[in-house]
Amino acid sequence: MAANRAVLRQMMDYSSTHAAFDWIIPDQFNIATAICDHGLEHYPDRKAIVDIDKNGRATPHSFAAIDRDSNRLAHVLEGAGVGRGAAVGILLPQRVETAWAHLATLKMGAVCLPLFVLFGPDALLHRLRDAKAKVVITDAKGALLLRELRSELPDLLVIDVDDHGPMGLGPQMADAPVTFSSVHTRADDPAILIYTSGTTGPPKGALHGHRVLLGHLPGFEYGLNFAPYPDDVIWTPADWAWIGGLLDVLLPALYHGIPVVAHRFDKFTAQAAFDLMQDHNVTLAFLPPTALKIMRLEPAPNPLALRAIISGGEALGADMIAWGEATFGCTINEIYGQTECNLVLMSCAALEPVTPGMMGRPVPGFDVAVLDQATGASVPDGQEGVIAVRAPNPVMFLEYLGQSAATQDKYVENSDGRWLVTGDMGVRHANGLFQFLGREDDVISSAGYRIGPAEIETCLQTHPMVAMAGVVGTPDPIRGQIVAACVTLVEGARPSPTLAAEIAEHVKTRLAAYEYPRRVEFLDEMPMTPTGKIVRSALRKRLS
Repeated sequence: MAANRAVLRQMMDYSSTHAAFDWIIPDQFNIATAICDHGLEHYPDRKAIVDIDKNGRATPHSFAAIDRDSNRLAHVLEGAGVGRGAAVGILLPQRVETAWAHLATLKMGAVCLPLFVLFGPDALLHRLRDAKAKVVITDAKGALLLRELRSELPDLLVIDVDDHGPMGLGPQMADAPVTFSSVHTRADDPAILIYTSGTTGPPKGALHGHRVLLGHLPGFEYGLNFAPYPDDVIWTPADWAWIGGLLDVLLPALYHGIPVVAHRFDKFTAQAAFDLMQDHNVTLAFLPPTALKIMRLEPAPNPLALRAIISGGEALGADMIAWGEATFGCTINEIYGQTECNLVLMSCAALEPVTPGMMGRPVPGFDVAVLDQATGASVPDGQEGVIAVRAPNPVMFLEYLGQSAATQDKYVENSDGRWLVTGDMGVRHANGLFQFLGREDDVISSAGYRIGPAEIETCLQTHPMVAMAGVVGTPDPIRGQIVAACVTLVEGARPSPTLAAEIAEHVKTRLAAYEYPRRVEFLDEMPMTPTGKIVRSALRKRLS
């Protein structure tokens, strides 16, 4: 390992592992130069990206190649007028050019603006305008979509990686120098601007510094059972436009010299996912809960090379954990974080058995607490409150772009120090494990009980007829609110009052009488964010 690389060492137990870790955050740090310089020095010919096209053809790209091609792209961007601090939109799926774009932008001291390929024109306009982006790197599909915004963003320069004409990226890069003098950046200099999913209001731009990669490393290593191992290969179906795909997988994997499989599914299917992992000897995976639920419906091939899996966004439950162990041969480690402060809680099967329904413990390097919503004071173990992370910490965002008041509101101070408040409700148990209850606005108040939707959703999904479930509270004149469940059914199941009653009874007999859904609604499709989280606000609106 090069200097300034803190390494998480596996000790005998969690406490000693946590105590043995300490941050090393240099004053000067650049994500791209750290990745490329280390790769060139230690493993220039090792695969960095294995790019798989829609026909399944795999093209490997070495660390030397992605350094060279990101240098060429940096010259193209420089010629387009991109300077230090400028936002560069990256509207691309998983493909090698996406990695080039991030590395080139970061080498220039500019700011990466990841954009999801399924965004519509309104979502793109909001982000591009708010970030004041002047350049977007995209493909033919994205370029067509961006034409709709020409009247709103007349000065926006679109660089199309699929355009083979003289103004296309390939021809421009062909004439560009293969070396580039990277800008010297401080660890706190702006690097990545990722917009929140907008589940609690209009999407806000969470601006991160270059140190954010260093902040993600202990969680990456811990959740993946102390990666890297010599033969590791990693893949995720999560789009690299989101913090989960970009900073849980792509950038930390490249930093550690782990080959990353890049593939853009036209439609995610269980068989395609299993085949890809088998064909490319994937050992590490980030599989969001939605992907796991789809994969659970199909038999898995045998054998798979997986040794560690992480998943986050929803509680998985005992049945899903057991299925994962039987299917993949390893335990799924649950992770927790958010765009502003990611990978702060998780389980690690390499150190202790995973407890279903729990998010795990604070990642080494992090201090996590549960605070009283009203006072900001720490609450005793076993008592509900809002999950908070001690500040400062290298993984934390710099600010919400242009929203100083919202940035200040993200933090509270108490007698124990300053804390970033996540807005998620949870409980810390006496054994040190944290349990997720739901967003602050999602907790249901019914007949004096405060009920988190996550546990009920997990229970609902153990019913053999339920494919997905979302739980919200709806107004009730007697109880204040009642628990309402929206479910989608497995293929072949038919909605009926009898099935609704059976599903409600399933929860009543497995959890508690006050938690069972007094209303069950059947949906053809569950409203989801692009990152695979249930949009409970849409469910509440539907049921109102």
